[in-house]
Amino acid sequence: MLYSPPVVSTLRRKAPRHARIGATAPLALATLLAGAMGLAGCGKGQEGPPQQDAMVGYIVAKPTAVPVSTELSGRTVASQIAEVRPQVTGIIVDRLFTEGSMVHAGQPLYQIDPRSYAANATQAAGNLAATQATVETLRLKAERYKALADQGGISRQDAADALASYNQARGQVLANRGALQVARVSLGFTRILAPISGRIGVSSVTKGALVTSSQTDALAKIQKLDPMWVNIQQSSNDYMALRRALQSGKLAADGSAAVKVILADGTEWPVEGRLNFADVDVNSETGTVILRVTVPNPRGDLLPGLFVRARLIQGVVPNGILVPQAAVSRTPRGTATVLVVNAKGEAETRDITADTPVGSDWLVTSGLKPGDKVITEGLIKAKPGAKVKASPAGSAPPAAAAGAK
Repeated sequence: MLYSPPVVSTLRRKAPRHARIGATAPLALATLLAGAMGLAGCGKGQEGPPQQDAMVGYIVAKPTAVPVSTELSGRTVASQIAEVRPQVTGIIVDRLFTEGSMVHAGQPLYQIDPRSYAANATQAAGNLAATQATVETLRLKAERYKALADQGGISRQDAADALASYNQARGQVLANRGALQVARVSLGFTRILAPISGRIGVSSVTKGALVTSSQTDALAKIQKLDPMWVNIQQSSNDYMALRRALQSGKLAADGSAAVKVILADGTEWPVEGRLNFADVDVNSETGTVILRVTVPNPRGDLLPGLFVRARLIQGVVPNGILVPQAAVSRTPRGTATVLVVNAKGEAETRDITADTPVGSDWLVTSGLKPGDKVITEGLIKAKPGAKVKASPAGSAPPAAAAGAK
């Protein structure tokens, strides 16, 4: 017979269910409270320092006289152009210049065969001498016939005829003298002279070529390169807006009208030009007005036909304010805005009118007052309505300056 332990002793060793729950409840509550306090302590440890004011740099708005300039494209043109053409017909016997060289007014360029023209001049001189000899004889005859007619020795008709022959001979002398002058002028035209001073181009004829006084092709072309002209075009709308601005007083006329010429490679011509002409007509096809600039070209480096840009100073804004372009932002509607430091030390948005660029700045014509502090540095951190620590642009921030001390 097998032995089995009493059930009662086993039940005594095992605690009741409600007793075990009651014994563990205080421990669980203590654990929960400790966890809550630990979480609360961790939350307090993760909180950052209070937010600091953004440090910004500013410039002070100062009104000043600002020249208003515009940059337009143009083309160089010689200030004087002369096409050399023959005035008499003949054979070219010599060319007296070097192509591409500088020539002076009156310098011989071509020689036409002068022999036939010299013969004509000699013939005209002989005709003049003959008529001059005849006129002297007729003068003496007219005087003698007049004396005889007064004494009744001959009729007055014979005296009148003698006087008419004398006057006719005098007229023939004048005609022959004119013919001699024409012959001499034609003889002089056989040597073709430079009409102006300048640089002469390629010759279209050579020695032995026949030229005529009525030909349309030029023998050569001379261009005066100093000074040089630059013809530029400005739209009629911009031109009228400029005139209205000058008349209203928004712009003051600049009497010097200085112009900077910029070459195709971006370099500036070292000598300033002067605006000296504005066309009175608007081109019906392009809607532009032609402006002419005179540019000194002492060494002849500027050549006709070059495409250049002209920076033209059209006027002066008496009380303009310049603001760096980086400090100006645009709304989706295109309105220009800046941030300024107001009297409370806060960043404030200000709408401005800035339509004209001047170098790396914008010309502000409205929206700012003299003395306004325009934020130019720290724009990313500055927010409208927030406090800022402002210092002049380019100087050390207040915190850095205090640390340096």
